[in-house]
Amino acid sequence: MAEIAHRFANVNGIRLHYAEMGTGPCVLLCHGFPESWYSWRHQIRALADAGFHAVAPDMRGYGQTDRPAAVEAYDIFQLTGDLVGLVNALGAEPVVIVGHDWGAWITQAAALFRPDLFRAVALLSVPFLPRLSISPSAWEQQKYPGKIFYQQIFRSPGSEKFFEADVRGSILNALYSPSGEPPPEQR
Repeated sequence: MAEIAHRFANVNGIRLHYAEMGTGPCVLLCHGFPESWYSWRHQIRALADAGFHAVAPDMRGYGQTDRPAAVEAYDIFQLTGDLVGLVNALGAEPVVIVGHDWGAWITQAAALFRPDLFRAVALLSVPFLPRLSISPSAWEQQKYPGKIFYQQIFRSPGSEKFFEADVRGSILNALYSPSGEPPPEQR
């Protein structure tokens, strides 16, 4: 059985790692938060076995892909630019793009910005939402008064300082707390 190949491409000013397998029409798989290409390991094999060229990058800032320091390096134009650069580096015809969670937001933007490169779209866990006239935070407050969503934490000024103080602890706590494992007073 063939193995998943790991490669790097210099795209959009960064060194991007991706895993790939198979030949045929290309399917680009975009992971969510906090994941990596590895989230798609079973789908990569299944797609390759079905006659597709499955490609799953470590998105900007994740896994073996470069992690630019500037916050501005993670805007939607840079994130979608990475995918455009990868498709071009692969020499692929228009591809099918699939996104999960945070990757779904990038997937839908990439398809809207470059419909010539992305011929079909699949969004997992996150529905398509057109751009709103208000910020996501304001929309959430209007739609769900009194509720706070985890994404709000990431949009708060200075949030990076909080997470940078203890990256490992922040991620472990974020995953552990809602898991049902800690006692109620620790959730």
